[in-house]
Parts: sequence; structure tokens; C-alpha cells
Amino acid sequence: MKSRFQTLANLMAFSMMLAASTFSLASDKNLERGRYLVAVGGCNDCHTAGFAEALGAIDENLRLLGSPVGFSGPWGVTYAGNLRLAAQRMTLNQWLQRVSNPGLPPMPWPSLLAMTHDDKIAVYTYLKSLGPAGVESPANQPPGIPIQTLHIPFVPQPAEQASTQEVSSSALKH
Repeated sequence: MKSRFQTLANLMAFSMMLAASTFSLASDKNLERGRYLVAVGGCNDCHTAGFAEALGAIDENLRLLGSPVGFSGPWGVTYAGNLRLAAQRMTLNQWLQRVSNPGLPPMPWPSLLAMTHDDKIAVYTYLKSLGPAGVESPANQPPGIPIQTLHIPFVPQPAEQASTQEVSSSALKH
């Protein structure tokens, strides 16, 4: 009887270890998928200060901390939030709810909304894996309030007309 009990206990332990390793592999795959989606989705372009200027050469532990530089337009001013802090304070269900509803420009909401449910989970998994770091970005502002931070205007500008003489002399120099 004791050997049957021991065999059953060993079998259960082995099953739990197998399930745990399968879960771990799934998590690692999900984590890598999230890392990939963040990279090709261009999340770092706005959510990592200095990313474009450094041609992406920013250590991973300094990424996705948000930016104090705003984007201004008719909607007011928006800031690229600290995604690492956002993921830490949200449950998975809260995250899925948030990324399944559009927000303000210039965030490319259509791209995020086009992600599959599993892709959104993978991005969350990756953000959670980075851990909390940095500080909150400034709060978005409605239109009409004086802008107290650096900001990039997202407002169409009229075309600049060069005179024919300027164009001709410019072309001759090349």
C-alpha cells in the first residue's frame, strides 16, 4: 500500500513539475512576443525619451518610462505615459480594457486596436517583466490651458512657397 501511495505521490509531483515547466515556457514565449511587439509597434519612439535620437541604442532597463515632452493639438496636450508604471498598477483585465478603447492623439490607436487579444496580453506580460521604474509623465491637458512643458505641435502648417528665383539659384548650386 505504501508503495502505491509513493508511486501516486511521485506521479502527481512529476505532473505538477511538467505543468509548471510548460507554463514557464509559455510565459517566456509570451514575454518574447511582447518584447517583439513593443519593438515593431514603435512604442519606444514616444514612450522612451531619446530613443529616436539614439537610434534605439537605449538599454532595456531605461525604456518605456514615458516622456515629459507633450504633443499639442486641437485636443489639448498629451504625454507618452510611463508604460512600466501603468502595467504595474493595472490588472490584466484592466490593461485589456484600456488598450481595447481608443484615446487621444498622437497614439496610434488603430494599430493597438488591431492587435489580437493574445498580442495585448503579450505586451502586458513584457511590460510587467520590466518592473516599475521612473516617474509618472505629466497629466494630459484639455485645450485652452497654457502649456507648461516642452511640446511638439501636431498642427498642419501652410506650405512654404519659395520664389522661382530662389529655386533656380538653389538648383544651380547642386
